[in-house]
Amino acid sequence: MTDFMMIGLTDPGMIRTENEDSIGTRPEAGLAVLADGMGGHQAGEVASKLAVETIIKYLTDTYAADRKESPTKRISEAIRRANATIFDTAHKHEEYAGMGSTIVTALFRNGELVVGHVGDSRLYRLRQGKLEQMTEDHSVIQELVNRGLFTHEEARASVGKNLVTRALGVDAEVLIDVNAVPLEANDLYLLCSDGLNDVVSDEDITRILTASSDNLYTAAFKLVTLANQRGGPDNISVILIRQEMAAPKLMKDGDAPTTKKSSKKDSSHNMTNEFKVDRHEKFIVDDDGKN
Repeated sequence: MTDFMMIGLTDPGMIRTENEDSIGTRPEAGLAVLADGMGGHQAGEVASKLAVETIIKYLTDTYAADRKESPTKRISEAIRRANATIFDTAHKHEEYAGMGSTIVTALFRNGELVVGHVGDSRLYRLRQGKLEQMTEDHSVIQELVNRGLFTHEEARASVGKNLVTRALGVDAEVLIDVNAVPLEANDLYLLCSDGLNDVVSDEDITRILTASSDNLYTAAFKLVTLANQRGGPDNISVILIRQEMAAPKLMKDGDAPTTKKSSKKDSSHNMTNEFKVDRHEKFIVDDDGKN
């Protein structure tokens, strides 16, 4: 049977005083969600929180009621509802006008990972020592890379790399990318906002995840701390998920998971911990290529 350990950490970074990222994990449902909000006067924080809460509520509430609906359709509908909620809220409250959010949602179900995303928040997979980006950014710079006008190295250095072409809440409808891939034992998954991958390279992510794969707490803090050591120009959020093979039973379609907020929740097999850092904690990471 399949079990999951999920660790989430969100940090404001070293420059910004507010944190407009939001994260949510429900390992008993095989669910993780990460959002990066945008908009002034704390509107980005509102947008990302609405996105995460709407998606988690819909996916947990509909397990028992919609047994025949595929996980792919569930994620699409959940993200569509999140988009509508943010859009409607922005139009009803003047102070939230123009707010929006990226989203990346991971649902582990029936031996598959189903990932849905909008914007430039990412999902990575570490499998047998190889890191692979499982999502493609919805950004101006990514479109230029796809057209062969920029290399990946040039894209990382571009001042316009954070201009997204899709976001939740901007329009009444949004185009959602959803994909399903098979799971393998001991896969390690990383969801992150661009506050991480803008300043921490894939090589450094691979190094940290490989060195600390047996301790997701350490890996999460090392990733965030390294981003802060490199300036921390943006909010930084990560969710790490280790997929393992074990004996206990994982909830199947038709079983109703708990919807109680699971901060620092510990069970014998499925485990989640979510941490929100108000100011960067001292946790030094070697920044010279050493583990």
